[in-house]
Amino acid sequence: MKSRSVKTGIFLAILAAAFYAINSPFSKILLDYMPSTLMAGFLYIGAGIGMGVIALIRKLKKTENVEMKLTKKELPYTVAMVLLDIAAPICLLFGLKSTSAANASLLNNFEIVATAIIALAVFKEKISMRLWLGILFVTLSCALLSFEDITSLQFSFGSLFILIACICWGFENNCTRKISSKDPLQIVLLKGIFSGLGSIIIGLIIGERITVLWSVFAVLGVGFVAYGLSIFFYVYAQRILGAARTSAYYAIAPFIGTLLSLVIFREIPHYTYFIALGLMAIGACLSSQDKPLFKKRNNNMRES
Repeated sequence: MKSRSVKTGIFLAILAAAFYAINSPFSKILLDYMPSTLMAGFLYIGAGIGMGVIALIRKLKKTENVEMKLTKKELPYTVAMVLLDIAAPICLLFGLKSTSAANASLLNNFEIVATAIIALAVFKEKISMRLWLGILFVTLSCALLSFEDITSLQFSFGSLFILIACICWGFENNCTRKISSKDPLQIVLLKGIFSGLGSIIIGLIIGERITVLWSVFAVLGVGFVAYGLSIFFYVYAQRILGAARTSAYYAIAPFIGTLLSLVIFREIPHYTYFIALGLMAIGACLSSQDKPLFKKRNNNMRES
């Protein structure tokens, strides 16, 4: 593999991570202007629009498409993937309402734990000792982050919703893994359109309404960048570097998100946050350097 090609792959992987990192801090800001369920829908619609634009550019350039299309055989996994992608971001945004964006960015790494455990329990995949160690460190970090006051063990319900979102994405990762050999652009378009529309319909049924028109365009923009462009660059990085190396570079996304949150909101976290940050860094490093037993969400909705 040529050195220049490797550098391009590394750049694309870090760029994908940086794009996804804006999700937690900017979503927390926009929650002041749009209800959470509608916002989850427009985030995915933004990703779908982004992938649609990329598909149109490819068509105009007459780029040859050698990817395999989805068939009826993959329908159960496709439906499950869409439904889980409706539930997960709604839970994430509910959680963001009552916890800090910095906490949320780190807690997102619990997805590694959820995906691996589900892969083991449901799909009977083996987990290496390195990944078990990574899971242990990530779990300890999440436990610290989930308590508002560690001395009195006051549990944060915002953290609980984010952990539920990660579990949903853990199931979604394993479903998407079953169709990951198919055209990633088609998978993302399906996620963006159907998961987005599903969340918007649910939001309207429960009485949520848009009161600030510009917030729609802002949320679409965040979805386009944090999901759409992030996925696009991740896929190309993976094709240059391979899954293992790409996921290792992508693991910096929560830490970029944490840094952005601290800069934007200018809140100095409790000292337990920095302990959790260290534990999470070790866990993410161990997990990302393991031979991947599963595809990360970003390899589909972010890695699709």
